Amino acid sequence: MASSLTCAGVVWAFLSFLCAAASCVGFFMPYWLLGSQLEKSVSFGTFRRCSYPVRDENRQTTVMVEQCGRYASFQAIPSAEWRICTVVTGLGCGLLLLVALTALMGCCVSELISRTVGRVAGGIQFLGG
Repeated sequence: MASSLTCAGVVWAFLSFLCAAASCVGFFMPYWLLGSQLEKSVSFGTFRRCSYPVRDENRQTTVMVEQCGRYASFQAIPSAEWRICTVVTGLGCGLLLLVALTALMGCCVSELISRTVGRVAGGIQFLGG
């Protein structure tokens, strides 16, 4: 296999992939904030939540749904700040994955990544981070 990367570039490619994977896992997991409500453990992230309160109209009480799931719609995310965080974090993870996968392809394909492309990729990673 021919490579367009130096040894430092290969290390950068693999570390980029590991960091992008960790960022995406953190984005998709609902454990950003942990706490308790109605004596139950609750957690939520930007677009997922676990153990959340729901109003039971039959009994006129609030009950806890003890399962994890995403919000039903983008507007169901609790606040504008969390919606912005969801979009920005999702875009950042997408950019990080794009650069990491391109760098990994550079390990296998000769003349795919030049010095200029590497610098631009580093800038994109900075923005994605």
